Amino acid sequence: MADRVTVIGWDGSPLTAAARSALAAATLVAGAAHHLALPEVPPTAERVRLGSVDLAARRIAGHRGTAVVLADGDPGFFGVVRTLRAPEHGLEVEVVPAVSAVAAAFARAGMPWDDARIVVAHQRTLRRAVNVCRAHPKVAVLTSPGAGPAELALLLDGVHRTFVICEELGTAREQVSVLTSDRAADHVWRDPNVVIVIGGSPAPGRAPAWLMGDDTPAVRGWALPTAETGGRTGQDTDLRAAHLARLGPRVGDLVWDIGCADGAFAVDAARSGAAVIAVDADPEACARTEAAARRAGVLLQAVPGRAPHVLERLPEPDLVRIGGGGVPVVTACTDRRPERIVAHASTRDEAEAIGAALADGGYTVECRLLQTVGLDPADWSERERTVAFLLCGVRAQRSP
Repeated sequence: MADRVTVIGWDGSPLTAAARSALAAATLVAGAAHHLALPEVPPTAERVRLGSVDLAARRIAGHRGTAVVLADGDPGFFGVVRTLRAPEHGLEVEVVPAVSAVAAAFARAGMPWDDARIVVAHQRTLRRAVNVCRAHPKVAVLTSPGAGPAELALLLDGVHRTFVICEELGTAREQVSVLTSDRAADHVWRDPNVVIVIGGSPAPGRAPAWLMGDDTPAVRGWALPTAETGGRTGQDTDLRAAHLARLGPRVGDLVWDIGCADGAFAVDAARSGAAVIAVDADPEACARTEAAARRAGVLLQAVPGRAPHVLERLPEPDLVRIGGGGVPVVTACTDRRPERIVAHASTRDEAEAIGAALADGGYTVECRLLQTVGLDPADWSERERTVAFLLCGVRAQRSP
């Protein structure tokens, strides 16, 4: 029984001596059709078309002989190595790597990529991949059929980005195209391809890179005081911190901030790595929010318009913060089924109405009465007092 498998990465260049040696000794070779057609594959070896890696791993584990798996690029980077190393297969894995498709794509574009986010887009993860492209200025997307450049562009509607689309890297049919995202949906793209999505600007005064992907926030802390965010009409800082704590935005999420005011909450959510759409009926509030985002070095989209009507044309949210609008806005949000919704109220009657709307929408409701008192540390006298009802709705899990 096979208990060892050699995984060979292939990037279109001639195979290394180690890879040729492993292939020459193979009695079973698994890979895609273009891998199995390589002249180095022994004619007497059993050939397995690589569809489900789990099925191939079980077949390899039961094979009496020497097994080799061929894969594109670096097989340890979003590749087959993770599945082959699963404990249930009992395989010892040796890897002969090649240049990853992401590294090759950035090389073709002549760009550094230590500051890039890298995501995999399948049909089930496409929306989250798009949210990363909304939130970050440089993203490499490893695509798949049905979740390619055209689909990315369609879901980025209203957000301007530049696409560098690298088709069939390492083959004679390799092609690199550069175009704006609004034109990508007008073309048919060949698989496999990698898309580099570029847009916005990095944080001002970014230091030399020391961490792969986005750097840590330049300013320490969350829910910063309004004076530090440059805002003029921001809500109570402690209430904003409570909103953030209940929502817990993270990379891949899309957050709606309805009633964004000066953008303090929207910027905080964007600093977490989430994509943010900030909505306000006042165009000046949207302008202030965009300015706050530029100062903080984060990307977000500000949409002027009155809720709930403006919400109809927005993409599906994961998290929603409601800064005003009452029950009609709450109901419009529950209809879109985000995972969590937070809102606040200044009176008990208003809180009861919002809580009832969340519950009617199928959400489990939590309510807190928050009271914060600002003190002067010089004499411990009271500076200001804020009282508010905080409501959080968590989408109820459907029974199986």
